[in-house]
Amino acid sequence: MDKNVLEDIVYPVILAGGSGTRLWPLSRQSYPKQFSKLFEGMSLFQQTALRVSGFCEIDFTKPITVTNNDFRFIVADQLQSAGVDPGPIIIEPMGRNTAPAVIAAALEVFETNPNGIMVIVPSDHSIPDTQAFHKMLLDGMTAVKTENLVTFGVKPRRPETGYGYIKSGSTDGGISATVTRFVEKPSLSIAKSFIESENYLWNTGIFMFRAKNILVSAKLFCPEIFNAVEQSFLSKYTDLGFLRLEKTAWERCESVSIDHAIMEKASNIRVVPFDGSWSDLGNWNSVWEESQSGTAGVSISGNVTTVECSNSLLRSESPNQHLVCIGLNNIVAIAMNDAVLVSHKDRSQDVKEIVQELSQKGVSQAQQLPKDYRPWGWFETLATGDFFKIKQIFVVAGGSLSLQSHKHRSEHWVVVEGTATVTIEGKKLSLNKGESTFIPLGAKHRLENKGTVPTLLVEVQIGSYFGEDDIIRFDDAYKRE
Repeated sequence: MDKNVLEDIVYPVILAGGSGTRLWPLSRQSYPKQFSKLFEGMSLFQQTALRVSGFCEIDFTKPITVTNNDFRFIVADQLQSAGVDPGPIIIEPMGRNTAPAVIAAALEVFETNPNGIMVIVPSDHSIPDTQAFHKMLLDGMTAVKTENLVTFGVKPRRPETGYGYIKSGSTDGGISATVTRFVEKPSLSIAKSFIESENYLWNTGIFMFRAKNILVSAKLFCPEIFNAVEQSFLSKYTDLGFLRLEKTAWERCESVSIDHAIMEKASNIRVVPFDGSWSDLGNWNSVWEESQSGTAGVSISGNVTTVECSNSLLRSESPNQHLVCIGLNNIVAIAMNDAVLVSHKDRSQDVKEIVQELSQKGVSQAQQLPKDYRPWGWFETLATGDFFKIKQIFVVAGGSLSLQSHKHRSEHWVVVEGTATVTIEGKKLSLNKGESTFIPLGAKHRLENKGTVPTLLVEVQIGSYFGEDDIIRFDDAYKRE
């Protein structure tokens, strides 16, 4: 391929390993906000993938996704559901912030095209205007072609204390400007002074550079991280189509952002302004701002009834929960099956601290949703007691649970939709809608959906312990431990 063509190819890198808690109780460690549908349509992750895919003025490759082991099947499923042909899905052995993740992605691109232009995009941002986003990237490519590292900023709309800021310098007659300062989450008074100065931008966390240039900078400014990532990358291996990084070397990486590790230290940094709408949806107040508010600034989602409310975000995230709100002003109310958040909009930044407190108390709702996603589908806990647990289990067409046994519980399965093939101690039986079977304590068993439509079961567990660690796997189609 022509060298000039290679130099214009853009490799999107989607960072999708985060487990943000600021949008609790919807976003939790087991299923964070990037995979949730905060607005109508697709998830934030799917919207991000579509934004850097398809036909436009930019020659995008298939997106590279960096995520963790728990989210790998969610990533693959959501890309497929969105109609996005995935590129490499890189699995981090454990979270180490964005610097190691970006370096690993850069090594992947470098193997194919050292001159390839990378655009680093978080998977949980709201950017409604795709055309404006693409124009921003085209402006960034101009600066990248002169060997710069590029960051993107948004003109502040208010003195926001939850965002980082970039102070821009001279433009040298072009669109991009030099960067003279990075500031991380200033106080309110300082944020107000930034607004007045008019040369500060919100830091979007979106970056662009050539693979070879970011690797040179990584070697210079964070050599220990670079060496650890490189060793981990060189020992990578493929597992069910996923690209797994080696664990031992990766553990040596310092947990640090690409901003602190490289961007704030380099001298060849340019910032490109973005004129479109952008939000990192870092708290429920920002979700309210991005929502289509109805009468009196009230944004409603789900089963909600209001009387004389104003300037509020009111959401029911469950078909079984009806949220009734009377006389509320500047309030966030989020109702789910297992948890409810009620907060003043101005205090929505404090949700993260509350989740930390719940975690310290051992409250399961702090991190775990009632619905738990698996590569074969999902299950949801409906009721629990001292000696029983009731779940509904959803198995996609072609899905298969592992061959397993339990030390502490027996199970009774009732098929309510679709069909199921059940193996118990080597004997197979087929179950149709309305039929059931019993799995004795300690019996090896497996559930498969060999049909063309999903299967839904109700499972009743009887025993003394019901944790997911009471699973002994003998064989698994998804190679889980």
